[in-house]
Amino acid sequence: MNNARVSIVVGIVLIFGCLSARLAAMNEPLRQVSPPPVTSTRVSIRYGRWLLNDELTYKGTKAEGLLMNVRMVNAVFEDRNRSDFDAEANTDEFIARIPEYVAQGVRAFTIGLQGGMPGYEGAINSAFRPDGSLRRSYLQRVRWVVEACDRNGTVVILGCYYQRQDQILQDEDAVRAGVVNVVRWIERNGFTNVVLEIANEFAHGGFNHRLLKTGEGIAELIRLAKQTSPTLLISASGLGHGRLPDSVASASDFLLIHFNGTPLEDIGARIAAVKGYNKPIVCNEDPKSGTEGAKAAGLCVVNGASWGFMLVEVNQHFPFTFQGPADDREVYAAIKRLTSATSARERTTK
Repeated sequence: MNNARVSIVVGIVLIFGCLSARLAAMNEPLRQVSPPPVTSTRVSIRYGRWLLNDELTYKGTKAEGLLMNVRMVNAVFEDRNRSDFDAEANTDEFIARIPEYVAQGVRAFTIGLQGGMPGYEGAINSAFRPDGSLRRSYLQRVRWVVEACDRNGTVVILGCYYQRQDQILQDEDAVRAGVVNVVRWIERNGFTNVVLEIANEFAHGGFNHRLLKTGEGIAELIRLAKQTSPTLLISASGLGHGRLPDSVASASDFLLIHFNGTPLEDIGARIAAVKGYNKPIVCNEDPKSGTEGAKAAGLCVVNGASWGFMLVEVNQHFPFTFQGPADDREVYAAIKRLTSATSARERTTK
């Protein structure tokens, strides 16, 4: 073989080698390339109450053992249909404000791998590919938030699926694969401040896949996640009426309820209806703001449930803004009061 032919053969080999490496990289599963970070915040449940690093949350306050939270699902938002939005800058803006929310008594943020309604239709916002595998660029922003929350002593309620976006998953096997992939990603990264929400408002009419439209389907996914990681705390949220079917409540480690359509006078009864499961009750979506939001937070706490604030027009609808307690000073002042140490006089008169 002459030198020219040798050169051609070598060139072909090199080209195919590069192509093979490129394809392998495209299909490579998400991996932690360096050792998992040393975590500083570990969430757990004991006797139906929340603990951080084995200490009851808000010890000595009205909210002792609860998990006051804020819905910030679009802090990791992207829309592949629009070029006028900087997803990383949006996430950075939220992260910069985390200490301010924490100073008001917030101890958890709900973040979504398919976000929430951004105030307009047609957004493509998903950490999942059609087969249920995970997209690196999206997971990077989620990682930044989880690690920032870890540094600030807070929990991430990480949601997998959202109506309007589950259509991206090609079939129910992909939905199952997505759950397993998320759980393994959490484990692989050593995150100890994350709890999992399989779906936001399962049974919502905007979901396409049967598994996400029925209590039995959600219970199956919760069991799948628990099989994958027995120690991870897992749940799924119901609709805004504040109710949960037995299938989901029984399968969950904690109970996620929403109070969007629940009037103030019904909050106590909704909480009482699920107390028999002896599991932590967490509202992680209530759009009541101002005076009404402050009252809703107080009603949840006095009835033994955690409350979650959803400030739709500010934090969830585009363009998203995060200004700490300035988002709604009345609500955050109420959270601060509920989570601050009770005075000695109040303790003795209880």
